[in-house]
Amino acid sequence: MHRRLFIKNISLLSAITPIMPFLTYGKMNFPENSKLKFIIASDGHFGQPNTDFVGSHKLLIDSIHLEENVDFVIFNGDLIHDDPKWMPEVKNVYDSLKVPYYTVKGNHDRISESEWEKIWGIPANYSFVVQDKYGFILANSSNEAGDYLCIDLNFLRERLDSFSSLTFVFICIHISQNDWTRHGVACQNVLDLIASYPNIKAVFHGHDHDVNGIMLNQKKPYLWSGHFGGSWGSSFPGYRICEVGEDGKVVTYLKSMKEGLILNGHTL
Repeated sequence: MHRRLFIKNISLLSAITPIMPFLTYGKMNFPENSKLKFIIASDGHFGQPNTDFVGSHKLLIDSIHLEENVDFVIFNGDLIHDDPKWMPEVKNVYDSLKVPYYTVKGNHDRISESEWEKIWGIPANYSFVVQDKYGFILANSSNEAGDYLCIDLNFLRERLDSFSSLTFVFICIHISQNDWTRHGVACQNVLDLIASYPNIKAVFHGHDHDVNGIMLNQKKPYLWSGHFGGSWGSSFPGYRICEVGEDGKVVTYLKSMKEGLILNGHTL
């Protein structure tokens, strides 16, 4: 597949996965009793010219509402497409969700960090804990100019240290902190720090609309969600689900919005 030519220097399980119903893909087993279920949706690009951004967001919201027992949703960057006027508009859309949600800043979310916090009620670098067991870190990888940046290493280290007693930690960063995709950035210090914490179960990225699988670095899994909006990328827009079972098993799978098919899945 010519689309894989840009992927280099990685341990690759699936970067751009074949599109097929989940029952024919892999050997992932769903948890019998999920204790946590959350959704990662990235790259909605609300307001992008010549796209049906209203329709794609409605389809996403409707699809999420069909899912059972969702604890919360994380929008992993590029909520809007450049023009700050769209940020309050997309917030109105997200507010129609029947479950809590959190937002991650992307390179097309071109507002200041102070304005971001004013609109969303959380800073661009943020963390939270669920059920006293699951830690989540939402790290900013861009700025008002839309530059591709390494995340704040001091913030990440401080948060990881504070989460050291938790069983599971998940990290959401819009831009890949490795140059293994066309639009990633080389941030070896970030990768090394992540590798040094055994309770980190997964890192979730957006940004690369045509990447929807899993890559490994120092035995840590990094996952992409393709996109659900925007003008390019996978021809099957969708979102990623992650579940943690009562037995501690962590599984994640990508679903298409329109067909509701599970496109790929992995046990972490």
